[in-house]
Parts: sequence; structure tokens; C-alpha cells
Amino acid sequence: MARDPRRQRTIDALLKAAEEVFAERPAEDVTVEEIAERAGVSVGSIYNSFGSKAGLHAAVVDRALDVDREYMDRAYTPQRSPIQQLEAAAEQYLRFALEQPQFFRMLAFPAALGNYPAAAETAARLAHRVDEQNARMIDAIERGIADGTIRELDARKAATVLWASWNGVISLAWRPDELREDEQGLAELLSLAADIVSWGLRQAEGKPGS
Repeated sequence: MARDPRRQRTIDALLKAAEEVFAERPAEDVTVEEIAERAGVSVGSIYNSFGSKAGLHAAVVDRALDVDREYMDRAYTPQRSPIQQLEAAAEQYLRFALEQPQFFRMLAFPAALGNYPAAAETAARLAHRVDEQNARMIDAIERGIADGTIRELDARKAATVLWASWNGVISLAWRPDELREDEQGLAELLSLAADIVSWGLRQAEGKPGS
């Protein structure tokens, strides 16, 4: 059965408003009245559509995670080598940050989710899905080690270094001083970082597996 267009507009408005406020502050500091006012709907619409503020928050987190996965799926294609996949992942991560900034900040630099019971469930789901994405990086590194294109190293720690370095570069977009970078600057820096990382991962010539 098709969803009522009016109800869908209400849901979309609530999700958009919630995305904005949850990206700015911890969920426990946000009120349903604030979300409803920003969305231009009644408070009752939140309960009718999502059951509670916690339900709305969980829906926003799930939406952010789904969008993130769509971007990263473009990187981990079978025709690419492991190193090429990691380079493409850096590019897609930047695209995600630039095109979906509220979702990116929610996942990369999450605010405290709060102390209420449902927050623990949302936090666990968020951590699990983020771990899934990190696992793809780990898998690419391990496959590169196995085929001799990536030198022997701790794949999990290497994936953490990659993820943290990407976040560090992208966060320059939010600096209030002369170190702030625009979209072109971020793309150039992340490309350079990917190049440096790529060569740092590669197996040196003359060593086993080269």
C-alpha cells in the first residue's frame, strides 16, 4: 500500500529537522518541541511517526549509515586492486563529507547520544555499522598483504590510521582561521594523503612478495 503523501511529507520534514539538530548537539539536549518547530509540524507527529524522540533519533542514525554505505560501495568494486580500493574509499569519504555534511559529522564526530536506555541501543547499532565499514578497509589491506602488494603490518591499526587521517584532513573545512580549506583544497590534500598512504602501504621492491 502506498504511503499517504501528506504523511510522507511530515516524516521527511521531521527527519530533515532532526538531522540538523542531532548533528549539532547531544540527543538528550534536544527537545521534541524544538524538532517539531523546526519541521513546521505538531509535536504529536513525532510520536505518531516514530513513537518517541529516541525512535526518531534511531531513524536519523540509520539513514546516515545507509547513505554512508552507498558512497563506500562505490569504492570497494571488484575490478580494483586492494590499494586502488583504499584510494577510492578516501575519495568517496570526502564526497560523503562534502555532499552530506550533517550525516558525516554525525558519524565521524558523534555527539554524546545520551543516558536514556534507547540511546545505548542506538549507540551499539552505530558502533556496529561503523565497524562494518572499517572491516572493509581491513579486508582490503589483508588482501593486499596476501597478494604481496601491501607490506606486512597490522591491518586493523593501519585501517584506524587511514580513517583518522581522513577525518583530520576533512575537519579542516570547519576551522575558523587561516588553516581552513575549501572544497578544492580538501580534495587536493586528501588526494595527496591517499598517495602518501598508498606508497607507505606498498611492498618494497626486492622484499618477499614484491
